[in-house]
Amino acid sequence: MKVISMNDRKVDFVNVARDTLGMDRTTITRPEATMVKDTLGLAGVPSWLKKLKTGVRGEYWLPTSDGKYDILDTPVVTSTAQETVTAVAMAPQGVSVLEEQESYLPESFDGYVSWGNFNTVKSVVKSKMFYPIFVTGMSGNGKTLMVKEVCAKLKREFVRTNITIETDEDDLIGGFRLQNGETVWHDGPVVMAMKRGAVLLLDEIDLASNKVMCLQPILEGSSVYIKKIGKWVHPTPGFTVIATANTKGQGSDDGRFIGTNVLNEAFLERFPITLEQSYPTNKVEEKILTNELAKIDKADSEFVGNLIKWADVIRKTFMDGGVDEIISTRRLVHIVGAYGIFDNKLKSIEMCVSRFDTETKDSFLDLYTKVDSGVSVEDIMSQQNQDDDVDEEDVSEGDDDYSFS
Repeated sequence: MKVISMNDRKVDFVNVARDTLGMDRTTITRPEATMVKDTLGLAGVPSWLKKLKTGVRGEYWLPTSDGKYDILDTPVVTSTAQETVTAVAMAPQGVSVLEEQESYLPESFDGYVSWGNFNTVKSVVKSKMFYPIFVTGMSGNGKTLMVKEVCAKLKREFVRTNITIETDEDDLIGGFRLQNGETVWHDGPVVMAMKRGAVLLLDEIDLASNKVMCLQPILEGSSVYIKKIGKWVHPTPGFTVIATANTKGQGSDDGRFIGTNVLNEAFLERFPITLEQSYPTNKVEEKILTNELAKIDKADSEFVGNLIKWADVIRKTFMDGGVDEIISTRRLVHIVGAYGIFDNKLKSIEMCVSRFDTETKDSFLDLYTKVDSGVSVEDIMSQQNQDDDVDEEDVSEGDDDYSFS
């Protein structure tokens, strides 16, 4: 928000302009200013107004009577303007109403370990270029946290919006809301990020419907015209877009990510690069879990090592098609958190894998007991391969049950 000094003549001009054009106006065009000038009997358009250029040819900021202009507080729509609004939207399903706040700088995550695509994302954000990125990878491998942490490290504002099948233009760009009995306009997260030159995170973008096509011009770095209030919004330098997804926008053939959709090819083409995020290496994951334990004043390198081995075997078996579930980095962190509360390793693991079906849960627990007893990853994998050979001989075709036991 900017402020200019006001006097009686300036206040008279502003009051006449709003009485004539509408109380919610924040800008005024040259022809409109000429009309107000003629009403007041002035010789010409005031020179002070000409200095308040918005960046759009022939358009100026219209200050309030106390001199505030540019990014103003949300204007109240008068009764006259309300008559033109055919419907008033309440809080949308896809995105909560976002209130303007002084800063959107994210806090740094305590104990964060940078890995994978962190430096790539950091380079793009640090450049302050408009360069959209599409980040794809399995659930729970730190995609969202990575983007947030990059912004925290670089002191860049960060606006996150979670996408669902219900998300539409009103959720993303903005809309009219009822607030304290008044109809007011609220900028959506996209417009908010554009105005502030922030990093916009479109989280879980592959859950979206074709309604997100309203973002086409924005993903090209262009200005957007908000037809509901008749205003252009121009991206502030530094603004860029990062999208995260479990798929590459082509849907999920294996059914693991139910609800993901095939995104429009033209939409996907607006992202110059796609980053594939895998799970961290054993060494990185060890640091992550060690840091999580340190937050609860615990240190247990043996438990951390066993968890890493356990997850490693499950992931390799998953990639080979031996199991249908996987242990993510996020789930390992959950286990460590449970351990901090209950101080019982096996109970912590059991509670955190109970979301899986009974057979999978029991297999995972049986596997951990083997790891905990000192059986090496190589020996476990070798035994599984032998069991596979037996299954192929003895189990009837089409029976693909599998067990770690």
